[in-house]
Amino acid sequence: MNKPLSFLAWGTVALFGALAIGVVALRRGEPINALWLVVAATCCYALGYRFYSRFIATKILALDAKRATPAERLENGRDFLVTNKWVVFGHHFAAIAGPGPLVGPVLAAQFGYLPGTLWILAGAVFAGCVQDFVILLFSVRRDGKSLTEMAKEETGRIGGFIAYAAVIVILIILLAVVALVVVNALKSSPWGTFTIAMTIPIALLMGLYLRRIRPGKVLEASVLGFILVMLAIWGGQWVSQNSAMARVFTLSASALAILIIIYGFAASALPVWLLLAPRDYLSTFVKLGTISLLAIGILLLRPTLHMPALTRFIDGTGPVFAGKLFPFAFITIACGSVSGFHSLISSGTTPKLIARETQTRMVGYGAMLAESAVAIMAIIAASVLQPGVYFAINSPAGIVGQAPAAAAATISSWGFPVTAADMQALAHSVGEQTLFNRTGGAPAFAVGMANIFSHSLGGQAVMAIWYHFAIMFEALFILTVLDAGTRVARFMIQDALAHVYPPLGRTSWYPSILATSGLVVAAWGYFLWQGVKDPLGGINLLWPLFGIANQLLATVALCVATTIIIKMHRTRYALVTLAPLAVLVAITFTASWHKLLDPDPRVGFLAQARALAGGPETSAAARLIFNNRLDAAVTAVLVAMVSLVVIESARVWIGVLTGRREARMKESPFVPTRLVMEEQ
Repeated sequence: MNKPLSFLAWGTVALFGALAIGVVALRRGEPINALWLVVAATCCYALGYRFYSRFIATKILALDAKRATPAERLENGRDFLVTNKWVVFGHHFAAIAGPGPLVGPVLAAQFGYLPGTLWILAGAVFAGCVQDFVILLFSVRRDGKSLTEMAKEETGRIGGFIAYAAVIVILIILLAVVALVVVNALKSSPWGTFTIAMTIPIALLMGLYLRRIRPGKVLEASVLGFILVMLAIWGGQWVSQNSAMARVFTLSASALAILIIIYGFAASALPVWLLLAPRDYLSTFVKLGTISLLAIGILLLRPTLHMPALTRFIDGTGPVFAGKLFPFAFITIACGSVSGFHSLISSGTTPKLIARETQTRMVGYGAMLAESAVAIMAIIAASVLQPGVYFAINSPAGIVGQAPAAAAATISSWGFPVTAADMQALAHSVGEQTLFNRTGGAPAFAVGMANIFSHSLGGQAVMAIWYHFAIMFEALFILTVLDAGTRVARFMIQDALAHVYPPLGRTSWYPSILATSGLVVAAWGYFLWQGVKDPLGGINLLWPLFGIANQLLATVALCVATTIIIKMHRTRYALVTLAPLAVLVAITFTASWHKLLDPDPRVGFLAQARALAGGPETSAAARLIFNNRLDAAVTAVLVAMVSLVVIESARVWIGVLTGRREARMKESPFVPTRLVMEEQ
């Protein structure tokens, strides 16, 4: 395209984007069409990828297609493997797209659709995508080393050790809770359990097809996988309606926990081409396919956003979760805009699969844009519901009341009318007994998604099918985080053990693979089992920490990225990572202060512990007091460790800029690629 036409085309995109954002941000007093959010997001993502990611790729990172990647130089057929860029994109997107972009925006919708939408768009383009892109490239240039290893090499031993301790603790707890979410989603759900289970043999078949039967025939394997996944989804409905098969696939929480622990071990120990990469690639079909269908449904139906732009709960009195708009909207949305967990994938499995440096832009920046699009769809799904229905689903019984009539009366008194009869009719239409007090965000997303699908694709008669499809879709979204996260944790432990006994650090040595995989699975499996057996305590009550912990991880990643950029003598471009780092420090440290010291018992851990201590002495109260104090202790320790990482990083920056410290990087030596162009 010649320059005048290109200028005209991108100018038009910018104009439409500005118009859409203006409507979303400034329209008051009347509902707006969801299409405005889709247009705003599409234009922002297109402009961000075309211009901002290109600026980073050329001016800061200087991507080199002639440089051999670790997938080529260190290929071992297990962890390091030259892989088709679309398969890598699928794996990376599937690995990073977990519960955050689905659940976080739904919960944050209690403030209205506007704050979440603006943060998702700005946060993704200028923070989340940047973090994923630069960390992926820096890991590729360091033989696929983990974030913690890069932190140690670039910021020093103290910063590296502190970063390692913080990251591994957060990751283990995160994996346990992610596994628990999957267990709760599939518990007593034969449809979802069957469909998720079938993705494993389908992935094995795809892996063998691409590796042994028809090497390199990605399109053929994709078509085969797509057909089999659609059959698995259809088969899940048949299983749920067949009494004999339904009994087989209706599993208890304990049985599911055991199976998920076994799966996590297999996903970590088996060669990446056999299970992990094809299964994640397969999951991407369902994820992107469903999101695309949702976008088509929005385009066809053009639903109205019934949730106001801003609600009365920006003052911190919200029923879904307590806390003011700042910082808790940002912490709650998490992965939809920026996620520290992504940096672990970008320095874990993905850099060991990249065939060319130039592919890191599409995989790192592009996959995060795709996840941000999921978050936009989630906030639309929540906002198309009537506000009364939204709050009835997401508000806990302790806030609105246990009885349907009492809950409806409480919510209506807030100015969001709803009746018990309305909620009963809605529950019946989706095949549930009740939708009151279905907290956590996932049920509200499923209802909103089913509402859009049923009005555009099939009518009210199939709303129950779409609802259960959405529940299965959410479980599939979450499970891919578990398998990739387990493998990343295994890499991190191997990196650390290599300093004790070098063979343990070899990712190709099977005794080390089996031992470290077992160690990781045992760690998160223990917490998962406690959560399954004792849902009132243990890991469940650590959930409020995860938004903070996730953003603290991103803080560590951006510290490492800024350090490397300064050492590359690209100091004038350091604001690309330093600006989002400053924003995240402000958000996470403010949120941590509130969770530790806020006098409101609904917000502060210690305040809630004091309030419970002043009440009746029961075993349940004692457990809650202990867990709140534990939450406070963990928050304080994590903030202290991340603060030390920031301070150590700043010392390195000042030393390099003043000339007191040598700007020595730990990049691998340049090796020219031997791959022919067709292999890209």
